[in-house]
Amino acid sequence: MGVVRNEHERVVEASAEAVGALLDRLSAEDDPIFPTPAWEPMIFDRPLGVGATGGHGPIRYEVTAYEPGRRVRFAFTPPGEGFHELTVEPLAEGRCRVRHVLETRWRGVDRLLWPTAIRPAHDSMMEELFDNIERAVAGGCARPVRWSPWLRLLHRLWWNRPRIVEVPPEARLLHASMERPGYQDAYRMDMLPGLPRDPEAWTGILRDAFPVIAREGGELLMDVNTAGLTARASILVDERHVTLSTAVRADNRRARLYWSAVRLAHPFMARMMLRRAHRGLALAAPSAGERAARRGRSSVSAPSHLVSG
Repeated sequence: MGVVRNEHERVVEASAEAVGALLDRLSAEDDPIFPTPAWEPMIFDRPLGVGATGGHGPIRYEVTAYEPGRRVRFAFTPPGEGFHELTVEPLAEGRCRVRHVLETRWRGVDRLLWPTAIRPAHDSMMEELFDNIERAVAGGCARPVRWSPWLRLLHRLWWNRPRIVEVPPEARLLHASMERPGYQDAYRMDMLPGLPRDPEAWTGILRDAFPVIAREGGELLMDVNTAGLTARASILVDERHVTLSTAVRADNRRARLYWSAVRLAHPFMARMMLRRAHRGLALAAPSAGERAARRGRSSVSAPSHLVSG
């Protein structure tokens, strides 16, 4: 396969200035158009501008050209080749054209992955980005992207997996809940833009099957006692991560027998449940464009002295 060129464009019923202002917020904390949290965010080592390096997920690139409000070009970093570019073109008054162009050369196994896996994901991400532009500046999106069953399967397979970490010192409720636990573990995933910061929203990790017995700040403690085990689970949410931690103590023979049977499966089950909840909340969260539109409405409706302050 030679050079691959992929193009997407859409006419938006909004001025080029309004859409260009959204383009300028790419990779910012309040990025209104990149399709998070369903996809990993665009992150750079500095604010958007020539020389900024980063990417989204495993795709790495560098900003090589930037015309504020009009155009930004990203060059793929080695071993990648080529570029991708977003542009905003004014049309008639109150209308503009947004265009994305990708040009690259795939090698090796990527020549097979492009038509079967990479292109379906890329095409959806670009159309979702355009959807977010319309939501943010044109009052809504009439025909939002719908994922195919194949893309849903790919998305499920590609979703990040929890990392093993030490039980964080910030999990104070868990530490205080049990003396001399016989077992502890913790698993962590990154917080994506748009994911809920309220730990109550994350109790579905354990299918809401256990009672919440304490909450302090961003930590929620659940009683997961079973079969004679003394067990607690902590869900800790901060600006960067969500962490699921467990402490277990077997106080009698029955509990020790039960724990010896389930201990090997516990790490797998804990990671699976955290990953499932993480992805489920990401897919259910408002899109970046919806969040931007809500922020805009809040600013308009807020008292003038609060907006100016």
